[in-house]
Amino acid sequence: MTQGKTVLVVDDEAKITEVVSSYLERSGYTAIRAHSGGDALRRFNERSPALVILDLMLPDMTGEEVCRELRKNSAVPIIMLTAKVEDADVVGGLSIGADDYVTKPFSPRQLIARVEAVLRRAPAPPPLETYELYGGEVVIDARTREVLKAGAPVPLTPNEFGILLTLAKYPKKTFTRAELIELALGEDFDGYDRVIDTHIKNIRQKLGDGGRSPRYLLTVHGVGYKIGGAG
Repeated sequence: MTQGKTVLVVDDEAKITEVVSSYLERSGYTAIRAHSGGDALRRFNERSPALVILDLMLPDMTGEEVCRELRKNSAVPIIMLTAKVEDADVVGGLSIGADDYVTKPFSPRQLIARVEAVLRRAPAPPPLETYELYGGEVVIDARTREVLKAGAPVPLTPNEFGILLTLAKYPKKTFTRAELIELALGEDFDGYDRVIDTHIKNIRQKLGDGGRSPRYLLTVHGVGYKIGGAG
């Protein structure tokens, strides 16, 4: 399953990229390295990796800036490396499109386990199904993993798409955060349940539904979330 998958490792410390790359290669991945934000973007465009491991502290750009640039045109899974351990810092990274995070110092084996978990959550071939909200105002295509609003594509990350698709599949059900983590992110997800709130906020913003009375993703206070306008 890992054979042939390319992982881009971005850190300004050569020792870290060397060690992480070595562990990745022993696990069957192809590792490429970058030591700055500009180099990371160039290498990404050259090689189109299956996953990016991205340090937040880089000499020319922040990891957040690199993440934002990648998210403009790609939904590639991103694992952030951070020495910041405050909840606000973690949520900040997730809110701009990261899929997971690992705090420094870390065990290389732990990081490889996170890589494998994130890639396992990357979609398998989905069923040939589409779901519509409000009579086609929003279309969710499970086959192509595309979301359209008024015919225009909406660029969701893999985790965001998984959450939206899970909600759309069961239009009458209200999901708890724990249920969304299990069904949309997978039981290998290692984080706290409030991450779901961040993903919901991101989806709403991308769908242009971030006001006080959202229509597509509804909050059921004291329980969780459900889809709006389906069925």
